[in-house]
Amino acid sequence: MELDPEALEVRRRYGLMISVIQPRPIAWVSTLDGEGRRNLAPFSFFTGITANPLTVCFCPVNTRHGRRKDTLLNISETRQFVVNIATEDNARSMVATSAEVEHGVDEFALAGMTPLPSVKVRPARVKESPVALECELHSIVTISEGPLGGNLVIGKVVHIHIDDALWKDGAFTHKDLKPVGRLGGAWYSTTKDDFEIQRPGGGA
Repeated sequence: MELDPEALEVRRRYGLMISVIQPRPIAWVSTLDGEGRRNLAPFSFFTGITANPLTVCFCPVNTRHGRRKDTLLNISETRQFVVNIATEDNARSMVATSAEVEHGVDEFALAGMTPLPSVKVRPARVKESPVALECELHSIVTISEGPLGGNLVIGKVVHIHIDDALWKDGAFTHKDLKPVGRLGGAWYSTTKDDFEIQRPGGGA
């Protein structure tokens, strides 16, 4: 099968992308709007960028109607956010916060999550998440407007929270974190079936 993406309807392109790029780590992003109202939503176009400075990025895709999501609007206004890590224990609550609701609805309350104060940014972190990255906005790169258009949000990590139960000799592993990944459709994955392959030379 050979496909020209420009010949495909945009929703078909999106479906192919999430089928090809998997599993995808999930950024469970908490923000505040200009009036101080909490927002919490998951995004599976998420990754780290560099350690110097420590930066991460995620991409809030516009709705199928072309509306920018509240997370993006909030970050554009306040320039701060927290990336909470989704795990096996909080996965159902994470998915509950993906519901399309009216602007200003508190998804912490909607999903029964507990907001905890952050140290260096105003948005709360999720108590039920074992790892949280407090971020200041570095930049937003708008790839395209309109339905399913994308906006790349780059954040500098300014503080890190890690559950003491995970922290062993200055590190932790996926076996303890138990993160979940996004697949196609309504499917998610765990890290139970893992395997190890050493890189040539043993470098990072």
